[in-house]
Amino acid sequence: MRIGHGYDVHRLVPERRLVLGGVEIPWELGLLGHSDADVLTHALMDALLGAAALGDIGQHFPDSDARWEGADSIELLRHVAALLRQKGYRFVNADCTVLAQSPKLAPYLPAMRETLAQALQAEPDAVSVKATTEEGLGFTGEGYGIAAHAIVLIE
Repeated sequence: MRIGHGYDVHRLVPERRLVLGGVEIPWELGLLGHSDADVLTHALMDALLGAAALGDIGQHFPDSDARWEGADSIELLRHVAALLRQKGYRFVNADCTVLAQSPKLAPYLPAMRETLAQALQAEPDAVSVKATTEEGLGFTGEGYGIAAHAIVLIE
């Protein structure tokens, strides 16, 4: 069994969609990035790649490559999951946390779990997604960005 940890952060800006865990959340700000900037899915991909010692998403999907501009991160997650299967690994479970002062994410968490699990070809109960604020502290607490952590187990 192997454990991986992933972390990602993106700045909040106007005139961008807010996508977390493959779910679009209506809000006045979105995340800035080369792809759809889905920090939750990016952290999960990095955790999976790290567990298998296959590098990180920057190596597989560099922001210098125009192919990935505006990319759907769920499609990228499907690619990472297929790569792990090709290498002989099986996804066991993931525990993910989104750090965001706002918007409130609780209503969207079940859809995020379902979307991520489908991309991984797993049952929803194998994917945990939680959200927390940082009580107004730091860049996430002050509303400058959103971050996510993911821990995975593969075998």
